Amino acid sequence: MFAYGVLPPAMFLCMICFMLYGFPVAFTLGAVGLLFGAIGIATEHFHPSFLSALPHRFFGIISNDLLLAIPFFTFMGAVLERSGLAEDLLEGTGKLFGAVPGGLAYAVIVVGAILGAITGTVAASVITMGVISLPVMLRYGYNPRLATGVIAASGTITQLIPPSLVLVVLADQLGRSVGDLYLGAMGPSALQVLIFLGYILVLSLIRPQDMPPLPPEVRGELNAALVVKVLMGIVPSMALIFLVLGTIFIGLATPTEAGALGVVGAFVLALLHGRLNFRMMRDAVHATADLTVMVVFILIGATLFSLVFQGMDGGRWIEHLLSHLPGGPIGFLIFVNIFIFFLAFFLDFFEIAFIVVPLLAPVAQSLGIDLVWFGVLLCINMQTSFMHPPFGFALFYLRSIASREVKTTDIYMGAIPWLVMQLLLVVVVIFWPGLVTGLLDKGPAVDLDSVSIELPAGNLGGLDQPGGLGQPSFGGVPAGQPVIGAPPPGQPPIGQPQIGAPD
Repeated sequence: MFAYGVLPPAMFLCMICFMLYGFPVAFTLGAVGLLFGAIGIATEHFHPSFLSALPHRFFGIISNDLLLAIPFFTFMGAVLERSGLAEDLLEGTGKLFGAVPGGLAYAVIVVGAILGAITGTVAASVITMGVISLPVMLRYGYNPRLATGVIAASGTITQLIPPSLVLVVLADQLGRSVGDLYLGAMGPSALQVLIFLGYILVLSLIRPQDMPPLPPEVRGELNAALVVKVLMGIVPSMALIFLVLGTIFIGLATPTEAGALGVVGAFVLALLHGRLNFRMMRDAVHATADLTVMVVFILIGATLFSLVFQGMDGGRWIEHLLSHLPGGPIGFLIFVNIFIFFLAFFLDFFEIAFIVVPLLAPVAQSLGIDLVWFGVLLCINMQTSFMHPPFGFALFYLRSIASREVKTTDIYMGAIPWLVMQLLLVVVVIFWPGLVTGLLDKGPAVDLDSVSIELPAGNLGGLDQPGGLGQPSFGGVPAGQPVIGAPPPGQPPIGQPQIGAPD
């Protein structure tokens, strides 16, 4: 553990201690980075000029066009939260499914998935569905633990369903395309929704008394008017989803441009619902500014911490520590997911993405793990940070809007089955990489054994001179010369498959 000295683990431990004490994450990262930067210069781990890279890193953060997607998607979600779309969707789908046991729970899951695909924010989904659905569920006999659990879990689907902000941040930290991570998340997010719906189906057969159907006088008749009302809520949502995700997938827009299109679409929907006014705009701008400033400050602090940590050989320490775990790549993945699961008790998903992921990505790549698969897997795991009793943010949001008759212990106990289902999806994705990589562009298949290079006979243009084709060579390359296009040291050779990569 101390093969690279005591400073890398001491730096990591110092950061954790300050966070547990309650200091703001962004300032903790920056302060620890500066403190150990001074220690690194004093102990001659690196020259003072090493820190001259900081201004360039800060400028790179501020000028990163990809990060513009964060305020765009946040602003879009803030506008939609106040547009009345969620209310129409929940009311219509609740009446549509209300005749069957668990009908309201089905409606909450379906609407949670739709809201996740158009808002990208957990707080908006949980609070909106909690305010509208929770009183109705409790009034008509739903078990409080089931009602609170399904609302909290349906809100956290937002973390995985594109256009998730977590996937944007992970793409930036892993150096991969946002579109690839969005495509890779489609399969797991669909499976997550199916697992939730299947759980409600099984529970409705075993314990129908916990989720009775709505009375006929409440749900009304299942007629054309009700179907039209539901479609009027779903069709604009589908149009907005295509406007944001479809333009990314077919290559018409970058994630940043798609976010801007989403904001325009959100304005149109708010206008159609008669909610577009100055007060709504002001609240949406404030919410977007708060989140954006938080993300930028955390990223600046994480960049300072990361630079000093690398100067202390912290990257090599992490790689040495994790690449020697038993079980190879699978053992690494299991350890990392357990580590992040417990880390999520204390850290927000932004903090995990900015602090931990840059340290894990080089190790994953050296083990031949596909980084798109790895990023989606981490995103699924970070969903659980919102459902952890007693620190889950989704549980805090629900507690803030639930009535006093709902006990806090009911909220915590109700979250546990849904937390287990999220962890089940983590296991499925580890042992079934194709769920993530199946939709990715695999590129043209090339048989390297069939590739040959033919040169014209006669004048070789100097290639028969010293160092040319007349010299001893290996694979057509003169002895002692570097192979152009060869993988850098430590990378898998060309043609060697990556674990989790498309075949």
